Amino acid sequence: MTRDEVRDWLRLAAVPGLGGASQRLLLKAFGLPETIFAASAAALGSVVGEALARRILDRGDAADDALAAGLAWLDEPGNRLLTLADPGYPRSLLDGDDPPPLLYVKGRVELLGRPSLAVVGSRNSTRQGEANAQAFAASLSQRGLTIVSGLALGIDAAAHRGGLDGAGSTIAVIGTGPDRIYPARNAELAREIAERGVIVSEFAVGTPALPANFPRRNRIIAGLARGCLVVEAAERSGSLITARLAAEAGREVFAIPGSIHSPQSKGCHKLIKQGAKLVESAQDVLEELRWETSLAESGGEALSPAPAPGRGVGSGGTGLPEASTESGQESLLPALGRDPCTLDVLVQRTGLTADTLLAMLLPLELEGRIEQLPGGLYQRLA
Repeated sequence: MTRDEVRDWLRLAAVPGLGGASQRLLLKAFGLPETIFAASAAALGSVVGEALARRILDRGDAADDALAAGLAWLDEPGNRLLTLADPGYPRSLLDGDDPPPLLYVKGRVELLGRPSLAVVGSRNSTRQGEANAQAFAASLSQRGLTIVSGLALGIDAAAHRGGLDGAGSTIAVIGTGPDRIYPARNAELAREIAERGVIVSEFAVGTPALPANFPRRNRIIAGLARGCLVVEAAERSGSLITARLAAEAGREVFAIPGSIHSPQSKGCHKLIKQGAKLVESAQDVLEELRWETSLAESGGEALSPAPAPGRGVGSGGTGLPEASTESGQESLLPALGRDPCTLDVLVQRTGLTADTLLAMLLPLELEGRIEQLPGGLYQRLA
């Protein structure tokens, strides 16, 4: 596109109250933005109404500011604007019901046209959930699938990290302007994605993290991907919105089951009841998608859900208190998680000795807060 054509697209997007649906109506009726701005008020009004027609032809200071900010962002290395008329615009979004007129892209734009899988889940994730998300995403990326997620804390961030571990890399679809990163804690991850993957936004430069933006972002995540894998989700999780949008678009929906006692498993179990595919390994996803990349090319077998990373002294964590105090017993409960685990696993997670852990587990068992199961397993009780 020429500089003038870019200006016209940005100017059209900056018209107050002119949403994506109205922009598409105008583009269908008149062609490129240049022709829209050359049309009469009466002609524009016949498509979008008189009020919007007047706004389209009125160049105010706010529109000029938005135009200047957009052009300045595009002047930065690695930044690009994709429009509905661009041959590089993702076909999977074009075929959807609500394709964004503009996509602000930072990084490897070619990833938007490659086969991909959405991996999403809870912001308030467990360590096991994050380990599973990263392991699944890494295995799928190593087989050539690009991992799509929303750059949120928790499962999204773990999925992006896993995606970066393979040739498929990762796409981060954000709910802010392309010049802003939310949450700020993921700033370093976002920089890495911009270098080795790609960041995408439909929102204009300077757009803050407004709550209404994130459900809209989810439709792009669902639209780009061949399927959607939900790793952990509460009953009212935004991840379920992404899964619903994926199903409505004819995509496959997958869910990893969890403990019946875990709130973060309720959403996945709900999806499975509604027909989502229950998966226990990355290979389950590949087979369902009929993805036939050879194991030799990927360098290994599909990964099953990974063991949760330890937080003991040996793994760089702080560990739990060595003394079997009441506070130590309380801090042991999160390490138990919601699923049965062995004493060896607790040793790995906490960095404590087996003798110390046994001394801490006994009072919790007597209090009815945990239960010892056959096979040397311990279960936290709801």
